[in-house]
Order: sequence, then C-alpha cells, then structure tokens
Amino acid sequence: MATADNPGATLAQPQRESRLRRFVRRYGWSYAFVLPSLITFSLFTLIPVLWSFVISFQRFSLARGGRWQDPWYENYVDAFTKQGGVFVIAIQNTLIFSAFTVIANILFGLILASLIQPLSNYLKTFFRAAYYLPAVTSTLIIGMTWRYIFNAQWGFANWILRMVGLEPVRWLSNPDIALTSVTLSAVLTMPATAVVLFSAAMGSVPTEYYEAAELDGAGPIRRWWSITLPLVKSTTLYLVVLYTIASFEVFDRVYAMVPSGVANSTQTIVTQIYNNGFKELDFGVASAQAFILFLMIAVLAVVQFRALRSDVEY
Repeated sequence: MATADNPGATLAQPQRESRLRRFVRRYGWSYAFVLPSLITFSLFTLIPVLWSFVISFQRFSLARGGRWQDPWYENYVDAFTKQGGVFVIAIQNTLIFSAFTVIANILFGLILASLIQPLSNYLKTFFRAAYYLPAVTSTLIIGMTWRYIFNAQWGFANWILRMVGLEPVRWLSNPDIALTSVTLSAVLTMPATAVVLFSAAMGSVPTEYYEAAELDGAGPIRRWWSITLPLVKSTTLYLVVLYTIASFEVFDRVYAMVPSGVANSTQTIVTQIYNNGFKELDFGVASAQAFILFLMIAVLAVVQFRALRSDVEY
C-alpha cells in the first residue's frame, strides 16, 4: 500500500508488471521454443549428473539407496586404491592414448586438408565426404574390424608380416603391445572431423595473402607455415579440445578390441568406471572416478585454451 512516506510504492508494482509483460510479449515465443530442449536436457543430463555427484559421496546400492560416507571423501580415496591401484594405471594408459591420438589426428587432418585444398570444388567435396565416412560409422564396428585385422592367427596385419618373411605378432594378447595396437588403430583411422573443418577453414583464408607472399618469393611450404597455420588457429584450438575430450572418454574401441583388458594393460578411465559401476555395482566409486575424469578434462581444456588462444577471435 502507498503511504505518505512512500508515495511511489503504488507505481513500482505496475511498472514491474508492465516490464514483465513486455518481456513475455517480446521473448515469450523464443523461450517457448527452447523449453522442450531445456526440459529434455535437465531430465536426461543435468539431473543425472548432479545426482551422480551426490552419489560420489555415498555408499550407494540399488536395493538400499545411498548412505553418506564417513569420511565424506572415502570414495575418492577408494577410486585410486581399489583393486591395487588399477585406476592409476588406467589414467596412465589414457594419457598415453590421448597424447598420440590427438597429435596424430591434428597433424594428419592438417596434411590431408592441405592436399585437397588446391583441387577443384567437385573433387574437394568428394574427398571431404570420403574422409568423413568414418565419423558416421559406429566406433564399435570400427573397433571390431580392427580386432579382426589384428587377429593373431588369420588377421590381415600378420598376413602382411608373413608376406615379407616376418614372424606373426600377438597384437591384442601381448600386454606389452596391446595398448600400442589400440592406439595404432585409432591413429590409422582417418581424422574425419579434422579434415572437414580444416578444409573449410583453409577455404575461408583470403587468396590475396597467398598471392602477396608468392610475389615476395615465398614457396608453398613457407606460405603454408606462415599464412595457413596461423589463420586456422581457432579451428586447431577447437579440434584439440574436441579430440582431447573424445580420447579421454575412449571406451567402445577398447572394449571391442580387448574386452579382457590383457592384464590391465589396456584399462582406461572409462573402462574402470564401467567395471566399477556396472560389473561390481559400486556406484559410489564409479561416480567419484567419473568426476575425477571431469576435472582432468576441465583442467586440460583450460590449459589448451590458454596456450592456443592468442590472436584468436571468437
């Protein structure tokens, strides 16, 4: 109610209502269109993630629900010490796998995109589509295919070795080289996304830069190093972060090629989360390991942005 001391109180509420009405009238349909996606995201992503975070501090079972740990960080300690510290081995394997696959995908993507860039538009479209085919193929199918290729008895890889007089190799059953074989299969798979995005980024570079550099006497390699690479830096940053996240979350390829783990030599972070959560039903430790993975990816993403963000506009 309005008072003698505050005569504008009656005006404030109608003004707020009128602002709210104008906001709804102007943006209401936009939020209405976004609302179904927001509800779906909340139900199937946001709420499960928050619940998983709560479970990471509990001793949780499907039959009895969850009870809080004492101390509260016990699951995070068990994540590193359970099963003799297999999770530490999984982190090491994941870092090795990620380092090789991310570097290889970026390097091969740059090279392949640079090779198809001078071609005609028809040929560029053809090669972009051809290189992108692995991206629309299930990673599980690709992993099974590589499992047949690396088969110790009749695999294609050992057939080539026999053709040149070399002894066959136990690609996926030897603990010393099993992780190397899985990494090799990922490296030899075409970096579909990198080729397409790098090709598009190179196509947007003004040709005047190359013409000016050519007039100054710069050769093809010099033009590529001094013009192409700096101007596709934003795309490189995006792909580095994208491939890092994908490599840290590798599961289906490893599970398809080496389901036994070969004496933990191919254990990764996500396979450990799967084993603890769905095989041993230890949801608390699995949730703790999942959030450790989240923190590792977040820290690496921040480092990558700080290292590659110079001269990049968003």
